[in-house]
Amino acid sequence: MSIKAGLVGLPNVGKSTLFNALTNSSIPAENYPFCTVDPHMAITFVPDERAGKLQKMYDSKTIVAATVTSVDIAGLVKGAASGEGLGNQFLSNIRETNLIIHVLRCFEDPSIIRTGEIDPISDYEVIMIELALKDIESIDKRLEKAIKLSKVEQVAQTKALLQKEIELLNKIKNFLERNDFEGLKKITEDELKITIPLLTTKNFLIVANVSEDDMQNKKYEQNPHVIAVVKKFGKDKVVPTCVKLEYELSRVSKEEREMLKEELNIQEEALPLIIKKAYENLDLITFFTCGPQEIHAWPIKNGTTIKQAAGEIHSDLEKGFICAEVLSYNDLVEYKTPTLAKQAGKVRIEGASYIVNDGDIILVRFSK
Repeated sequence: MSIKAGLVGLPNVGKSTLFNALTNSSIPAENYPFCTVDPHMAITFVPDERAGKLQKMYDSKTIVAATVTSVDIAGLVKGAASGEGLGNQFLSNIRETNLIIHVLRCFEDPSIIRTGEIDPISDYEVIMIELALKDIESIDKRLEKAIKLSKVEQVAQTKALLQKEIELLNKIKNFLERNDFEGLKKITEDELKITIPLLTTKNFLIVANVSEDDMQNKKYEQNPHVIAVVKKFGKDKVVPTCVKLEYELSRVSKEEREMLKEELNIQEEALPLIIKKAYENLDLITFFTCGPQEIHAWPIKNGTTIKQAAGEIHSDLEKGFICAEVLSYNDLVEYKTPTLAKQAGKVRIEGASYIVNDGDIILVRFSK
């Protein structure tokens, strides 16, 4: 499964610096709006300690990790949906992502340009309003087409589906026109599948950008801005991060990084946590294929059948699927080697309807 996360935020909130840290790249991050003129993309490996252990057990040459493509999207401003600043162009780039990562500024620093007081909730709403305006534009176009089609459609079932979509679009539009984003959450994923993809209903994650001082001993837990963000979005959606510090950590050696973390009493780096949270919010799990050449980690949606998972490896495996040998990672760890796990009866033969579990090691049997 291709995973693409778009970083969005108002100008000067630390978005491009976070991108630099995530990708260990060096795109510009100057202190003025619209520095990032083109959307920058880079691939970040998903940290998974299981892959390294599997490599030793299978004596594999390489590891092919799961990846997340990070997209740095230019800072939006109020009026972006109507073409203000560079927003109109980049609203289109957001449409291509699986997950939106909102970077919200939760620290005071007079040296960094900003209009108005620090207010992360207001910043989030500015972005969402711009996304809503773009969605309303898309909804109006689709409504016009769906209404015309429903008038000439002769097949009763198709006509009913079009009518259902028209009702849904009007319901969504009503929420968006009132900026009722909480109401929008009441619409289920299954409902949304019957109509066009929308920006405001995309899955999202919040990066609360705090000061370096706030990261020491988790002082950010007393930061009023972070408290407000967690209260609004929930703890599972928010990752408190000192973006500047994470960038500095990404640029030094492993030894220096550990020393700095110890000095600041930082238990866990934010970047792996952001990737982990992105996985969780997209409801993804990982299965593995293992052999002497490589250990390959494959991200899939939770609830995927083993036949569908085989298609992630190669379409021929799904088409010719017969069955699959499945070994749980936890069972492999318990029995130390693949051979001992198999002798203990831990390798199972599963049919096409088997639902893949996180950590499953899979060998697909198929006909050519």
